[in-house]
Amino acid sequence: MSGSIRKALPLLAGLLVASAVPLLTPTKAEAWWVRGGCCWGGVVVAPPVVVAPAPVYAPPVVYAPAPYYPPHRVWVPGHYRRDGFWVPPHWE
Repeated sequence: MSGSIRKALPLLAGLLVASAVPLLTPTKAEAWWVRGGCCWGGVVVAPPVVVAPAPVYAPPVVYAPAPYYPPHRVWVPGHYRRDGFWVPPHWE
């Protein structure tokens, strides 16, 4: 069995190289539709047309600024301290 594989492997490699040679030979670079299309049996083939939807651009995400809350102040009514001193009403 291994003898037939060893004989077939060089043959397959040679066929692969022989089939790749036409693809690797340099030719004139021109599109197939330059001549006005190709006719195969009376059928005119036009160049391919690609239709795609228009691109959609989403607006950037904008976040609202953080709300500003002024520092909380407390109203302290007038009172006497422990040492008997009068403290008038004030914001603290």
